[in-house]
Amino acid sequence: MYRNLLVHVPTERPARAAIDASVSLALSCDAHIDAVAAGYEETYSVCPVGIDASAAAPAIYEADHELALERANAALNAFALEAKCAGISFHCRAVTGTFAEVASMLGPMARIHGLTIVSQPEPKQGSFDNRIPQELLLRSGGPVLFIPYTFHGAFASARIGICWDGSRAAGRALRDAMPFLYQADALTTISMNENGTAPMEASQQRLGEYLARVGLPSKAISLDVERANIQSAILSIAADEDLDLLVMGGYGHSRLQETIIGGVTREMFRSMTVPTLMSH
Repeated sequence: MYRNLLVHVPTERPARAAIDASVSLALSCDAHIDAVAAGYEETYSVCPVGIDASAAAPAIYEADHELALERANAALNAFALEAKCAGISFHCRAVTGTFAEVASMLGPMARIHGLTIVSQPEPKQGSFDNRIPQELLLRSGGPVLFIPYTFHGAFASARIGICWDGSRAAGRALRDAMPFLYQADALTTISMNENGTAPMEASQQRLGEYLARVGLPSKAISLDVERANIQSAILSIAADEDLDLLVMGGYGHSRLQETIIGGVTREMFRSMTVPTLMSH
């Protein structure tokens, strides 16, 4: 199982989902967890009229930094309280900076952890904390566990759905999720429009054969749906099968392309109903 976890604790939106899921997961697999929270600093291009920029700038920057650090530490205090009560091994780190600076720090942090845990971006919420989860997916080089922002209680992974299209991203997610798969009670492979997408050598049938060989029997569900309905079809299956966790590749195409023409990753960010492990 995963032994070193990283959790991003939001400071600009509710942190309960990330805290509950990460603490309960660390407890269940006897893992150490590093919690990081970011206080975002403003970027100033000009000073107000009538103020000497050279004299005022240091004071403005210092005050902004202190407020950012205060926000980060407040979020971490909430995490630490839950972690101490659970009796898990943990460490907290507060970071500050502009959004770009924070993203450039958190990406490398994630690369030396087995799994990164984040909260699902909230629709119509414009905070920097809403953008960090997607940045971590792109920058981490490993699995990122997205927790629905409505989540509360203990994280479970007894029943897992594997979203499969035979792509590189799906294969990466499959391998990254193996610690969860070996602990699961039931696995379901989910394929959409396989005849037009999956390579023959990486078909859903071949995936099922591979899983069976490594001691992971699975149930297969395959549907043909309109591209715009793929994400809703996946979540419908998750509800019907009572799944605890979905595993899927993230950003099969570029993020820009998904933003312009739409994509399953982007739609999942908007409408996630169960925890979802993604790899890019």
